[in-house]
Amino acid sequence: MKFTALLLSIHFLFSGISVFGIIPNKDAMCSNYDGHEICILNIQRSAKRYWNYRVAISVDGENKPVEIYNCRGRFKIQRNGKVVPFEENSPGKLICKYFKK
Repeated sequence: MKFTALLLSIHFLFSGISVFGIIPNKDAMCSNYDGHEICILNIQRSAKRYWNYRVAISVDGENKPVEIYNCRGRFKIQRNGKVVPFEENSPGKLICKYFKK
């Protein structure tokens, strides 16, 4: 029984499946940007406003909440509705650079 559990654990470890969330998402698109590792975990483009992207990112392994990035106006809308302009070397600039229309 212990041997079977060990084999299953090894299989899950090498296949990238983790019950505890230790292994990062293999499908995430990661990039080193301004000395930080920024990974786009999930991205959805608005059909009506194609310049808006709903994005979940992680910066240096720390997951950030989903925010709406407006590539036309160069700002992001946070979960609380606050509008924040892109800063120099912000993840918003990276996102908009990758997904130009």
